[in-house]
Amino acid sequence: MRENWRSKLSVLAGASALALSAVTATPALAEDAPVSPQEVQMPADVKIVEGGATDPGATVPFPADEAEQAEQAGPVQTATPGGQAEAVGAAKATPSSSTCLGSTTAYGVSGCFQHNGDIVWAGDTKKDGMSAAVGVYTDYGRAEEVCVNKLGADTWATCNKDYREGGDVRLRVLRYDGDTGKFYQPETWSGWIPVDGKY
Repeated sequence: MRENWRSKLSVLAGASALALSAVTATPALAEDAPVSPQEVQMPADVKIVEGGATDPGATVPFPADEAEQAEQAGPVQTATPGGQAEAVGAAKATPSSSTCLGSTTAYGVSGCFQHNGDIVWAGDTKKDGMSAAVGVYTDYGRAEEVCVNKLGADTWATCNKDYREGGDVRLRVLRYDGDTGKFYQPETWSGWIPVDGKY
């Protein structure tokens, strides 16, 4: 009888330990907000590049479907050409998976790499006072750079770069506080993306 009780107790203890490890090892989902922002240490020499809005009237190479794009754009902006309202309206264009590779998402940020033009896209998906940041790493030793979207929530910014055609890039998405110059988790990494877009 004692052996039976001990075996039941050991099975129960093992199941409890497994459940606890599953709960503590589960990473934060893309839309789950962290309890408090946790700082991410970046190399001191990392180059921070402020992303810009797409040019007004420019053809966005990967628009969302018309209904989604109209919903995201909101009311039509009637500011003078080159004005802030027009720039924010242009920044609401969203990339699609047809030409933007390595789509990666974490809480408050989405990023991808457009191989035709070597453009890094950084989307800010949360109104929380922080900016979206997309770090770009190469497999051939180029210094790390981070494309930061300071255009506000529900916008996309682009950083136009020039990478070696035979190389690969990897994206790291996280949050950025412009007031302190610090980066915060949660963060997510993409896989390696060929610069020429040919897998």
